[in-house]
Amino acid sequence: MPRGDKSKYTDKQERKADHIAQSYEKRGVGEGEAERRAWATVNKDDGGGKKGGSGRGRDTGHPAAHRGGALGGDASANRPADERSASARKGARTRKAGTNHHTHH
Repeated sequence: MPRGDKSKYTDKQERKADHIAQSYEKRGVGEGEAERRAWATVNKDDGGGKKGGSGRGRDTGHPAAHRGGALGGDASANRPADERSASARKGARTRKAGTNHHTHH
């Protein structure tokens, strides 16, 4: 199988790569680089093509995209209440100061 052959990827993996590439292109990354990054992300998350060969359909653990809820929280919860409040106030100030600088889509 030649390098870059995508025949071992499922339709779902191809859709995933397309969506990721579109997102990169929307943010100004060139088409070729966006596609390269997208397939690298699919490989990272899924461990390569899922069609045929050994290990088909094998669970690859926790893809990076699904780990968000597991990260953080503990450090914050173990800090004293006044320290957490100070952080919250600082964050609110920062957000308020930045409201006229950023536009959200």
